Amino acid sequence: MTLITRRTALALGFALMLPAGASLAAEPAKPAASYFPPAGEWARKAPAELGMDPAALAAAVQYAQSHETERALDFSDQEKTFGKPLGSLPTRRAHTNGVVIYKGYVVAEFGDTAFVDPTYSVAKSMLATVAGVAQRDGRIGALDEPVAKRVNDGGYASARNAQVTWKQHLQQETEWEGSLFGKNADFIDKAEFGAGERKPRTLQAPGSFYEYNDVRINRFALSLLRVLDKPVPEVFQEQVMDVIGASNTWKWVPYHNSYVELNGKQAPSVSGGTRWGGGMWINSWDMARFGYLWLRGGQWNGRTVVPAAYVKEALTPSAHGPDYGYLWWLNTKGKNLPGLPANAFAALGAGSNTIVVSPDHDLVVVWRWHAGNPAEFAKRVVAAIR
Repeated sequence: MTLITRRTALALGFALMLPAGASLAAEPAKPAASYFPPAGEWARKAPAELGMDPAALAAAVQYAQSHETERALDFSDQEKTFGKPLGSLPTRRAHTNGVVIYKGYVVAEFGDTAFVDPTYSVAKSMLATVAGVAQRDGRIGALDEPVAKRVNDGGYASARNAQVTWKQHLQQETEWEGSLFGKNADFIDKAEFGAGERKPRTLQAPGSFYEYNDVRINRFALSLLRVLDKPVPEVFQEQVMDVIGASNTWKWVPYHNSYVELNGKQAPSVSGGTRWGGGMWINSWDMARFGYLWLRGGQWNGRTVVPAAYVKEALTPSAHGPDYGYLWWLNTKGKNLPGLPANAFAALGAGSNTIVVSPDHDLVVVWRWHAGNPAEFAKRVVAAIR
């Protein structure tokens, strides 16, 4: 028997062993499983190994390094910018620094990426993540449900505030009225709000008007504490940061006066930023892990941290916001992150402290204490992808 006929016979014999309807055609290769960095380390790959142009990536990093913020190194501009502080601040910040994660691997870093600094309103996206965990665990129901149905601490007692829903908090469309921790939601008074002071206006119906408002965000954070029956930082650590292998160097710092009674003890209610001190203090690596969690759709190495349905809703534009989801900045109109895909999104904090995620490019870019739009660095990284 010739080699050809022997092979043919073997093939025919194997075919007879197959179930009816089965094919000899090769199965398509399964996509490689995503890499998830274990705690304490993150694998690195040379840019060329992942199909990136090393020179173009180096040029992108050089651009980022040369565009540092003008914010004061010692935070001495804080009160002028935001008004009378309520919480503590560090005595100095790091210089601009950042991390680039491509296809799950570290391809670039620069500056002091281990420095723990306030990340300002990136904390809002972290609050949105805690809300996703709360819904996952049945602590809150439908997001269109009024918060007053589960929170009865007086903050939603008025006819106006009783209408406020979880979704409106997440989209910054509550028009919640009142004061919290010594700051009024009207943002009127230069001493209290600094350059962020706004002029008086007529409040609109809850759910009909977007306003970026940290008093209302802080009310949201307090409401999460109420339904979780635990301080938000504890839930964030146990259900998010420990799961994704974050360090133990980050801390969510409350205001001096933002402690409330919880089960007979004083518990800290944290803020959604560092506008008045306090807030999330964190290094660039932990910010990268947080961004990578959202790049992977709320899943981490087979574990659901945030349900996929919630992630999808969170990255859908609200009706009245400036291309805004659930405390995430979106790019569906191509304006917030010019030059990046429509499905790119970002967590943005003053300073600027930013996390940019581009699912189309399997990319997370952390850039801290920089000047200019965060897309300027990210799109240069994208240009290095071949």
